[in-house]
Amino acid sequence: MLDKEEIAVEVRRLLGVRQREAEKLDRLHSYWRGRQDYPILPRSVPSEVTHLAEMSRVNMIALVVDVLAQGLFVDGFREPRAAENNAEVWDIWQANGMDSRQIGVHRATAAYGAAYTIVVPGTPHAIIRGVSPRRLTTLYGYDDLWPTTALDVDHSSNGQTSFRLYDDEAVYFVEATVDTTGRVTGLPIELPDDHVVTGAVEHNMGVCPIIRFRNHEDLDDDSCLLGEVEPLMPLQDQIDATTFGLMVAQHFQAFKQRWIVGWVGEAEAAQATAASRLWSFEDPDVKVGEFGQADLGGYLDSRQASYESLAMMSQTPPHYLLGRLVNLSADALAAAESGHQRKLDERQTTWGESWEQTLRLAADTEGIAVTDDAEVRWRDTEARSLSQVVDALGKMTQMLNIPPEELWERVPGVSQQDVERWKEANARNDPLASLTRLLDEQQRLPGGRPAFPAA
Repeated sequence: MLDKEEIAVEVRRLLGVRQREAEKLDRLHSYWRGRQDYPILPRSVPSEVTHLAEMSRVNMIALVVDVLAQGLFVDGFREPRAAENNAEVWDIWQANGMDSRQIGVHRATAAYGAAYTIVVPGTPHAIIRGVSPRRLTTLYGYDDLWPTTALDVDHSSNGQTSFRLYDDEAVYFVEATVDTTGRVTGLPIELPDDHVVTGAVEHNMGVCPIIRFRNHEDLDDDSCLLGEVEPLMPLQDQIDATTFGLMVAQHFQAFKQRWIVGWVGEAEAAQATAASRLWSFEDPDVKVGEFGQADLGGYLDSRQASYESLAMMSQTPPHYLLGRLVNLSADALAAAESGHQRKLDERQTTWGESWEQTLRLAADTEGIAVTDDAEVRWRDTEARSLSQVVDALGKMTQMLNIPPEELWERVPGVSQQDVERWKEANARNDPLASLTRLLDEQQRLPGGRPAFPAA
């Protein structure tokens, strides 16, 4: 285990990495949450124009992240040749509420390019928690599967900052009072002199218990954080700028404005026009005219083109962004979502490996044996008609002689718990299975001896 001086060195080193990452992560967070900078405003603009700029931030990036996250749900974990889940490992998943917690991990991975899970021993089951990269900083050596050290930073309202330093032996707890005024990350690179190492707990796991989820695999830059947000930021700025121009034109020029030359009303109210008022002037030198209203079509076409470019770059189905779905056949809908499905397949492969690594580590803490070929099962979220799916599964049973029980998990929206419950109910209602179970019960006496002597 590390001593106090070694702990301080590691914390300083990780805080330096955190300092370099924080500005980028904070900017990504702003775009993801729709709090990016306003479109460029001229100086000394009226307050109403500033309000229009605030209204012009149409957050399309959040929709891209949500569409990706809403198509990815882990529903099971088992060996390829097993008929059911590994119940012991799946109990760990359920005990940690990972059915819902996985969504946060997926969203953070998609938005920032990386996210993490932490696995530590617990009672009665190992503890699994997802952590944002804005909170957790890691350092990797030659092996990119497990970090050498990791630092979890937690700010409190009283100015106290708590650090958790992880390595392959223990978790170290450090507290310090940090002045966050004027700092981008809220933390200095140097650890304050008044830091206190409050304790350490050995986890005996043999590795630093942090698992990384990456949105983008890049062999040239293993530390690359490339999520869904960063490539779309220029397009988001274009959409905001176009929407701002549309809002200004709509507010100031979307209606006809009349002008009068050679006449001034006695009061400002007398100059107001209305649909029910007819003006007439006796002075022949008075001239009346009007300015034409602004054509908003160009703004709308430009914004739609930006939406289409964003859909193409993010592999998001266009009708998700444009809201247009008119008389599409099943084949046309499948073609429109084909790129999105390929994207989901890639994420299921990469993120699935991270979930398998997480569950194997959790199982190892409880002494549960898990084979190397065990894999997570993903829920089918592809947009298809239920009757179409059931018809296809029925044909697979009849034409390919696949047992119906093996196809139940392919029904959209069905969880692994549903499949297991169906199998139990089917076994109870199967006459042959009931007869076999009855014979097994009759062949044994209460003491466990066979009712009939062996031949």
